[in-house]
Amino acid sequence: MTQRVVTLAHYYTQPEIQQMADKVGDSLELSLFAREAEADIIVFAGVRFMAETAKILNPNATVILPDAGSTCSLVTQTDVGALKAWRESYPDHVHVSYINSSAEHKALSDWIVTSRNVDDIIGHLYEQGQKVIFSPDRNMGAYLNYQYGYDMPLWSAVCEVHDKFNEAALNEALGAVNGEAYLIAHPESPLPVLKRADYVGSTSGMLNWVKQFSGNPEAVIFVATEDGILYNMGLARPDLDLRQAPIYAGCQCNSCPYMKMNTIEAVKRAQQGIGLEIDYLTPAQMDAARVPIERMLDFSQRYYA
Repeated sequence: MTQRVVTLAHYYTQPEIQQMADKVGDSLELSLFAREAEADIIVFAGVRFMAETAKILNPNATVILPDAGSTCSLVTQTDVGALKAWRESYPDHVHVSYINSSAEHKALSDWIVTSRNVDDIIGHLYEQGQKVIFSPDRNMGAYLNYQYGYDMPLWSAVCEVHDKFNEAALNEALGAVNGEAYLIAHPESPLPVLKRADYVGSTSGMLNWVKQFSGNPEAVIFVATEDGILYNMGLARPDLDLRQAPIYAGCQCNSCPYMKMNTIEAVKRAQQGIGLEIDYLTPAQMDAARVPIERMLDFSQRYYA
């Protein structure tokens, strides 16, 4: 019997990889899709934590990551033993973790969030009178504390791609524009960059902002996130001058090296069942990690319905 293969691709993968996929999206969209996918094999063209999440949500499917090296700096910078001790030092706090984290990390969490729903979920917890600790992304947590006046203790890891955006290079780029310029930014970027932004939001949120842009068509729009999304933005609005925000003077060249490991050849092999199979998580680990993920997905389906 022919096995049904479903291929998922994140917006940060290369255009030709997205064209091979059954579903392209951000972390929240792909998690929801993976949970409901009627698939024997799920090929996840993304990074390892995304493939782990797919396996946790669809444990009967075989989940394959095209390249075993596709990790994330937010994972590699986090020692799970130290994280456990940190969490235990705040026994009266709710532990909210960004989805860019390992399965072991998720298993130590009360809630999982994505960049699209983090504002709403943490706002919901504060409205209930809860105290919150946030991990692993220090930049995202610092922005939330700044934006909403929270006092969340933060874990200290960063996305190595977004953390490269800097205020000095941005000021130079904005100053060189002869006319209107806008900045939209992902909340994994450093706080000085986010303070300058006209819009801060998730990957999908930034894409929607561009789609709905009704301002001066001659304006320059700088985008502070991984360069893969510029492809989708350009398809949606070829009339706009879209540029990746610089990471230092003159350089608009910020790509996630782990996402780019998803080559055409690697994805084709994965579709044939060859790659890193996510088969190393124990049932106990998956059960523990599934609780905060499902809590997030259920909240999002109610909140965004």
